[in-house]
Amino acid sequence: MRILRLLTAGESHGPAVSALLDGIPPGLVLDESHVNRRLAMRQGGYGRGGRQQIEHDTVKVLSGVRKGVTTGAPLLLVIENRDSRLDETPELTVPRPGHADLAGHIKYGIGIREVLERASARDTAARVAAGAVAELLLQRAGCRIFGRVTALGDVDSGLAFPAVPEDFAGADESEMRCPDDDATTRMKEAVDRARENGDSLGGIFQVAAFGVPPGLGSHVQWDRRADAVIAHAFMSIPAIKGVEIGPAFANARLPGSSVHDEIVPGGGGGYRRLSNRAGGIEGGITNGEPVVVCAAMKPIPTLAAPLKSIDISTGEEAPASRERADVTAVPAAVVVGEAMLALVLADMLLERTGDDRLPKGPR
Repeated sequence: MRILRLLTAGESHGPAVSALLDGIPPGLVLDESHVNRRLAMRQGGYGRGGRQQIEHDTVKVLSGVRKGVTTGAPLLLVIENRDSRLDETPELTVPRPGHADLAGHIKYGIGIREVLERASARDTAARVAAGAVAELLLQRAGCRIFGRVTALGDVDSGLAFPAVPEDFAGADESEMRCPDDDATTRMKEAVDRARENGDSLGGIFQVAAFGVPPGLGSHVQWDRRADAVIAHAFMSIPAIKGVEIGPAFANARLPGSSVHDEIVPGGGGGYRRLSNRAGGIEGGITNGEPVVVCAAMKPIPTLAAPLKSIDISTGEEAPASRERADVTAVPAAVVVGEAMLALVLADMLLERTGDDRLPKGPR
C-alpha cells in the first residue's frame, strides 16, 4: 500500500494481537461498535473450533483518536487474547503438512512453536480491525463491501456472478455466510461429515465492492495495478491459494467476443458497461463497475486424524502435531477478505484524491 501502512503484531497465545494503521486522515468518526461487529463476524461460522468459545474479541484504540474522531496520527488497535499462555504452551517437534511449521523452522532455525504462534490465523483479527476502519472511510465515498461463501468442499451453491448488493442479502445471517438456504444446509452437513472423519474442508468465497469510483490503481507500473494489489492482499490471508478478479477462470475458456464488457453511453455524458466480466478492473484501473474478487481457501492443515510427518528431533516418522483448530474457516475468511479489500481500496482512494483529508462523498 502506498498511503495507508499496516503492520500487525502478536502471537496466537500471546497477550494480544494488534494493528498499527498509519495514513487514516483526520476527522473520521471511528465507530468502535462497527469494528467490534466485524470482529464478532470473524469469530462466527459453522465449523469453527473451541478457540472461538474462549475469545470474545473487542478492540481497544490506544492512539490516533480523540473524542471518537481520528486525528491523522497512527491508529494502534489492540485485541487482547483471553487464551494467553505463550510461555506455558508445549514445545513441538513434529510439523504439520500444509502449515508453516517446517518451512519456518528451516528458514529461521527456530522451534516449531515459535513459527506457528506467529503464522497462526489469529493475526487476522488485527487485520479485520484495521479493515473495519478502512470500511468506514470508504463508506464516506459511497463504497460498500459485501462477501459470501459460494462453495465449501464439494458443495457448490450455484450462485450466479454478483451484479448488485442484493445478491449478498442474507449472507451475514447464514452460519456458512452463504445466502442460499439449501446450500447452507448442505455445507453444514459436509462440515459434520468432515468432523466425524477427523478431517477439514476448504472452499471458495466472493468479495465485492460496490460504488468504487473509476480511476483507482494505474497501468503505468506493475506494482500499481489495482488487480495486482488486490491479488497480493488476498494471497496474504492464511490458507488462500488462489485469487481471481471477476469470473477469470471461466473467461479463460471463452472467446473474447463473449468476455469483454461492451461500453455504452451512461448518464451525464459518462460511460457504462453492459456486463462486468472484467470484475471492475481494466488495465489495472477500476472502471466504475463493482470490483469482484473470488478466492480459494485450502482445508485447514491441522487435522484431528493427523497425516504422516517427521519428528525433527529424531528424524523418525511420526503423526503430525495436533493443535486446537477449526473443521473449516471459510466463513471467517470472507470477513478477512472484506477487510483486505477495504484496506487496499481505501489506500488507492487516498492516493487518487491526493489529499490528506477525508473523501468528501460519492463521486
